[in-house]
Amino acid sequence: MLGIDRRALSIAWTLFLFVLVLTVIYASGRVIIMFAVALLFSHLLSPVVNFIESRHLFRLPRVASLLIVYITLIGIIVAVTIPLGERVSHEAASFARRLPDVIQRNPLENLPIPGWLEPWRPEVNAFVHDRFSEIGQRVGPMLSSLGTQIVTGLGALLTVVLVPILAFFFLKDGAMMRAAIVESFPARRQELVNSIFNEVHTLLLLYIRALVLLALSTFVFYSIFLGITDGPFPVLLSGVAALLEFIPAVGPLAGAIIVIVTSAANGYSHMLILVIFLGIYRLFQDYVLNPYVMSAGVELHPMVVLFGVLVGAELLGVPGMFFSVPAMAVLRVVVNRLRRRHVAA
Repeated sequence: MLGIDRRALSIAWTLFLFVLVLTVIYASGRVIIMFAVALLFSHLLSPVVNFIESRHLFRLPRVASLLIVYITLIGIIVAVTIPLGERVSHEAASFARRLPDVIQRNPLENLPIPGWLEPWRPEVNAFVHDRFSEIGQRVGPMLSSLGTQIVTGLGALLTVVLVPILAFFFLKDGAMMRAAIVESFPARRQELVNSIFNEVHTLLLLYIRALVLLALSTFVFYSIFLGITDGPFPVLLSGVAALLEFIPAVGPLAGAIIVIVTSAANGYSHMLILVIFLGIYRLFQDYVLNPYVMSAGVELHPMVVLFGVLVGAELLGVPGMFFSVPAMAVLRVVVNRLRRRHVAA
């Protein structure tokens, strides 16, 4: 008809639908990210909910177990956030007040560096000075109100409210959603799809649990060390470093650099000890804590992780950096499972 090959038309239509789906996904990035965060949050809470549901003397309904977990979690968050928010607010306001003075003087005068790097100190000082100037212009006013935003939740109220609600529905009806997806496949493939769901569930559970434990470990160790050695803004810097643990590969390094530069710029007198501590802690986390808490979850080469983080940053910014590793790990699970299926057949 009209000289158009039906096979070529079918291929063109398939490509059009594929591009359309990618465009919709890209345009709906924020919504998809919110659902993805809720999914990871639900995986974090699912073992606790399952434990309460199965171990109670009188078997509780799923909704009752969820309510117990959520009420307890809200109480813990409120009890921890209010005092921490007040401390962070105080330290952030103090940092904002000191920032103009820090910018005027040599920000790295107390930072020890090898002798062969000493000729580069002026260039490094100029670079850091420019970055601190940008911080003073853009971030200073925001830091003054950071603690209030943490306590009141005004920074991202919609996300803060919607993520737990979406996670609640994932936890409540997740099994039903999963069964519906599995049953939508032909009978001969349902076992394969169900096994992929099992592996992905285990992967995401290990991954998000590991990230939370690594972030808590970083906050505890950093805050204790900076507190004992009279470091500047111990809670604020420890909190920033802990949050950066959620960004694979580059996040921990960025957190360490922020702690070192900020401490040096504020006249911290134990810079060499701080650098040694950060190095020892990084070795401990990478070779002891990380393998222990991650177990056999995410098995990706560091080069692949770095590539994924950079691509994720280009596509979706910071959220893309965070989701790059779990997305690649899930893809790896699916591909390996399909490959094993093909070999077995």
